[in-house]
Amino acid sequence: MLQLLDRVDTERRTVGQGIDTGRKSELGQFMTPATVARFMASLFTPTAFPSARLLDAGAGIGSLSCAFLERVASGDLPFSRVQACAYEVDAKLRKRLAQNLALYETALPLEISVSSEDFIEAAAVLIQTDAARFTHSILNPPYKKINSASRHRALLRQVGIETVNLYSAFVALALELMTPGGQLVAIIPRSFCNGPYYRPFRDLIFAKAAIKRLHLFDARNRAFKDDAVLQENIIIVLERAALQGEVTVSTSTDDTFADIDSFRFPFDQIVLKDDPERFIHVPTTPEHRQTAAPFICTPLVELGLEVSTGPVVDFRLKEHLRHSPTLQTVPLLYPCHFAGQSILWPQLDAKKPSAILLNDKTLKWLYPSGFYVVVRRFSSKEEKRRIVASVVSPDDFAASMIGFENHLNVFHSGKKGVPEILARGLAVFLNSTLADEQFRRFSGHTQVNATDLRLLKYPSKDILIRLAQWAATQIVFTQESIDKQIQSLTWQNPNT
Repeated sequence: MLQLLDRVDTERRTVGQGIDTGRKSELGQFMTPATVARFMASLFTPTAFPSARLLDAGAGIGSLSCAFLERVASGDLPFSRVQACAYEVDAKLRKRLAQNLALYETALPLEISVSSEDFIEAAAVLIQTDAARFTHSILNPPYKKINSASRHRALLRQVGIETVNLYSAFVALALELMTPGGQLVAIIPRSFCNGPYYRPFRDLIFAKAAIKRLHLFDARNRAFKDDAVLQENIIIVLERAALQGEVTVSTSTDDTFADIDSFRFPFDQIVLKDDPERFIHVPTTPEHRQTAAPFICTPLVELGLEVSTGPVVDFRLKEHLRHSPTLQTVPLLYPCHFAGQSILWPQLDAKKPSAILLNDKTLKWLYPSGFYVVVRRFSSKEEKRRIVASVVSPDDFAASMIGFENHLNVFHSGKKGVPEILARGLAVFLNSTLADEQFRRFSGHTQVNATDLRLLKYPSKDILIRLAQWAATQIVFTQESIDKQIQSLTWQNPNT
């Protein structure tokens, strides 16, 4: 019986190679390798349901459903019968899906339903009826943005679901279709864990279910390596209408699952009690419980600081941009002007401009000269840290105003500069491994938004000042020296 899924996986690779890349992008779906499918199916735990009603939406050729049926056929999930309900809009895949599910008909009492309906259309109707609910759901949903004016968005709103991507829509709909005690296992992009756009989706999860398990891949591109998918994925296990308890967090290097580490964490380590955005943090070792060290507990607002996306959107002010500085311009900073702690301005050989005219039309988009801390909004996947901070000093430019382009995050105080000593200390902290680990607990992508930085916890003002004083004695900064200094300061008794 175990060989059946391997046969399906061979077919998956063959079919996947024959699908045009544009078609994959159009559908937003990548088929699940057998190793991932088996692992996901293994995460279902025994229940009191005598029979199973399985939902697989966006089923492809059926790898996930087959992995579930494999467990049932082996006796590992002892159900008297299984109803497998799969949705797939691609006609070519749907034919193979029906054939693959039928392979299990001789091994267990099985009723198969393969639907060509659009899952969002069908689910919106089912949710509003007394249709039978599902006991199990196993999903690798499509990944594609939903247009705000689309029929899909309207249908979702009809059933009280507000979300921006097909993957979160599929999970939300499946969760609504689960019976109390039903289990849902899905592999989805990690982007839902943070950011304001996914807040309604997170709220729905917390209201309708308990998070039982989260699984991360250390290598961000290995879950769907055959399709060269670089988006970081997470496997989530939800139980409908269950009380929220501890959450199991596991990791593996890749989709072989040969080196799984697993730990349990209280829920308040996953969703922090004082976080208004309800970000989902994913600590991966017991030591990560201590990421919020005793003095890494201060909200940014209590430091008298703010962080905002750089206000200069270049294409809207194109006529006012200049490649080289003149007497009529002030500096305009892009990410390319920062290299570690150094500011490389102007860059006359760069494609980006280095200056912006100072006039009545640009003034409201500029900040007065002063000390600022800047973090790039986008980092490359090769960089060791997602957060890379630099200090902008008034001594760097002979100008009364300065422009920050939209691909930068800027720490400021009421759109003005901040005290130098706080700027220096803040930059040291942001460049520490401790800050980076705190960020990675809720963010799996390379983008660093102002909202993310706003919701980090920071050292106290006293600690930031001491970090700045230490920085003033250093000729060269290394990651090791920054981390060692952070550790020595943050774990000291505040009265010593």
